[in-house]
Amino acid sequence: MTQPTSASSSKLTHLNAAGDAQMVDVSGKAVTKRTAIAAGQIRMQESTLTAIAAGNAPKGDVIATAKLAGIMAAKQTANLIPLCHPLPLKNIQVELTPDPSLPGYHIQATVTTKSETGVEMEALTAVSVAALTLYDMAKALEKSMVIEHIRLVEKTGGKSGNYQAD
Repeated sequence: MTQPTSASSSKLTHLNAAGDAQMVDVSGKAVTKRTAIAAGQIRMQESTLTAIAAGNAPKGDVIATAKLAGIMAAKQTANLIPLCHPLPLKNIQVELTPDPSLPGYHIQATVTTKSETGVEMEALTAVSVAALTLYDMAKALEKSMVIEHIRLVEKTGGKSGNYQAD
């Protein structure tokens, strides 16, 4: 097995002494404000973008439904990702922005907590499920939509400090 090279990840904290997966014990960490921003996009045909923007998707309000799904997903992250801690989320914002040059939508989620561990997974889950919901709501218009580039953009707070993607 290849060992991690960064000093901050020199110990695999998700493994116990026997090498079995375990939830990390965060009980000794300070409760601090932590925020994560994740982003992604969904590409589609120009006609699909136009139909969604005009409110002409067969299943109804695509954007409102995708936003709500992203918020709900962030709140359920610990139930979906096996070793995630359930967190007291303080704020969740999901934005879907049309981009005719893509064509498609840029999706961004910002999640905040005051806890012992960060909210990167919650933000990433919100973006992923918002994108999947947009796809589901518009698949009658187009099945060739592409969900892509889901990533962590920024995180603040916590022992490891701040992160900003290039």
